[in-house]
Amino acid sequence: MRKTILYLIALIAVLTSCSKGEKTYKIAVSQCSEDIWRDKLNDELKMGTYFHDGVELKFASADDDDKKQIEQIHQFLNDGIDLLIVAPNQESTVSPAIDEVYDKGIPVIVFDRKTNSEKFTAYIGADNFEMGRLMGEYIATQLDGKGRVLEIMGLKGSSPAIDRHNGFVEAINNYPGITIIASLQGDWTEQSAVNAVKEWRQSIGGGDIDFVFGQNDRMAVGASKILSASSPNIRYCGIDGLPGEDGGIACVLDSVLEATYIYPTHGDEVIQLAMNILQGKPYQKDNPLMSALVTRDNAKVMMLQNEEIARQSAYLDQLHDQSDGYLHQRNSQRMISLLLAVIVLLVTLSAAIIVISMRRRHRLERQAFSMVVNAPEVDEPTEKAANKEHPIITNVTSEEQAHLEAGADARFLEKLRNRVQEQMGDSDFSVETLAE
Repeated sequence: MRKTILYLIALIAVLTSCSKGEKTYKIAVSQCSEDIWRDKLNDELKMGTYFHDGVELKFASADDDDKKQIEQIHQFLNDGIDLLIVAPNQESTVSPAIDEVYDKGIPVIVFDRKTNSEKFTAYIGADNFEMGRLMGEYIATQLDGKGRVLEIMGLKGSSPAIDRHNGFVEAINNYPGITIIASLQGDWTEQSAVNAVKEWRQSIGGGDIDFVFGQNDRMAVGASKILSASSPNIRYCGIDGLPGEDGGIACVLDSVLEATYIYPTHGDEVIQLAMNILQGKPYQKDNPLMSALVTRDNAKVMMLQNEEIARQSAYLDQLHDQSDGYLHQRNSQRMISLLLAVIVLLVTLSAAIIVISMRRRHRLERQAFSMVVNAPEVDEPTEKAANKEHPIITNVTSEEQAHLEAGADARFLEKLRNRVQEQMGDSDFSVETLAE
């Protein structure tokens, strides 16, 4: 009887676990660094999973450290993943680790930055060469083809820094009257631009500058903090065009930047690409993201659009949390109802057996007592030896033994019922916990 009950509980546990949903896809996201642009992307990746069942995201940030990113990729590989989304910190150093993942048969999506290998399933991101070229054209137009320009580059060895520089130089070379007086090395942070400009001014003693091109908005703002006090007529532009209080669009509205170029995140599209790959649906290997130039003429409109998107995203996030809570509560109630139904069924089926077994157990106890009372007297050592080899009740039939076990089943059922009643208020109580 007891084994039968445990088998029933185990069966219910298997059935309920099988009904929890489809396969869970484990997707790892390896970020080369942590900043507001990547925070926005990560939020969009999470929101993108709301439209797909069974997606589990794992995030890691390398903090601009090649060795750390390689270790994190290896850890993802050891943990077991179905797909890797990666923005390599630098092309040459991180690419071998990405190749290892791809060689294991695991799909790889490279986003934002590129590798120096063709071992990836798909790429998604904006065209950094084209962005650099368009910003060069914009600056040349603003200067009427004549002037002196300072460039501040991103992290050395990263594909966006290389591509944006090459595109920028190509555009400026079409204007003989414009000179790139220096290309300073930064690392995408504001402070790196501050340090680079300070060192440059100390080494050459300064010089006339008409325009500063920062390969991202933060570096352009960093340069302005050093140069604007002594040279208020210098103009600045960057790339990223993030919304928010400290983003590039706000900097254009506040006249800190002359212009910026939106570097899109589109985490929702990245997740959709990942799911297409995992589910065997059609996809493209190269997936360019569209962008737009932001100037003072359209910055207000861009800001309003982004604010509305942010409101809608926050509302969607709230709805998702509420629906998760509702589903958890509903599943808990369903599980409790199932447990109660099982208990009622078991108690109903065994009630008659329990009553009969208790009666026969009482009769058996009386019989055992009678046998003890009527047993012949023996010497104490002989009696102990006999008891050791043979119990007093030596003629219990298989039927009577079954009824003894039925009594134990009754106690087991009582314990089972009490345990369920004790845990009624615990929403995490499950069939699996009861079986354990």
